[in-house]
Amino acid sequence: QLQLVESGGGSVQPGGSLRLSCTAPGSSLNFYAIGWFRQAPGKEREGVSCISSSGGSINYVDSVKGRFITSRDDSKNTIFLQMNGLKPEDTGIYFCAADRLPCSYHKTGGRGDMYDYWGPGIQVTVSS
Repeated sequence: QLQLVESGGGSVQPGGSLRLSCTAPGSSLNFYAIGWFRQAPGKEREGVSCISSSGGSINYVDSVKGRFITSRDDSKNTIFLQMNGLKPEDTGIYFCAADRLPCSYHKTGGRGDMYDYWGPGIQVTVSS
């Protein structure tokens, strides 16, 4: 059973940056595609990005393109979501999820219902 843990959330002013991390203590993420998701208050969960197990394929939902960067460091068993130029509409709970199926099996920007493993989520608040 894969247990994912997110870290790095917090509060930031508009235009600021945060870097989220996703890891799985005691397990390897090397063979998993990792998705990042968010859920704003009163809204449905939304896919933010997906990075393939090799790191060679990454896709983003349109609303974060050019601002967010997903990467992975397999030596640290960690996947990162670098968020720059944050906007109030980026506020929400952010989740990472893992699946053995490649990113192409998951709809970009979708709810991620097909992902097998999920972290508990972490709050990101963008406010002045």
